[in-house]
Amino acid sequence: MRRRPKVSSPASKLRERVLDVLVDEGYIRGYARVDHKNGLSEFEIELKYANGQPAIREIKRVSKPGRRVYTAVRDLTTVANGLGVAILSTPKGVMSDSRAREENVGGEILCNVF
Repeated sequence: MRRRPKVSSPASKLRERVLDVLVDEGYIRGYARVDHKNGLSEFEIELKYANGQPAIREIKRVSKPGRRVYTAVRDLTTVANGLGVAILSTPKGVMSDSRAREENVGGEILCNVF
């Protein structure tokens, strides 16, 4: 919302997999891992804008620590009538909802991006 070209986030394996999906789907330009001297790492994420509008309008977290949401592949619904993407954690890795349909695998819905 502040039109920043880059943001940073603490590094983790799950976040890296989610960022890979966002790059594949075209929501961010890319990311880089930055290692600090104190042993901590973080990601520098390059945001994507089109005509001054951000590519990511909203990210909604679906599964939370207190309530995990799982779905079968046949029960996957479209996000924003197909204009958005759901990110799932499956036994075959973290992937988008369209790829999960191709792989015929369900899993935990992490978030919806549109």
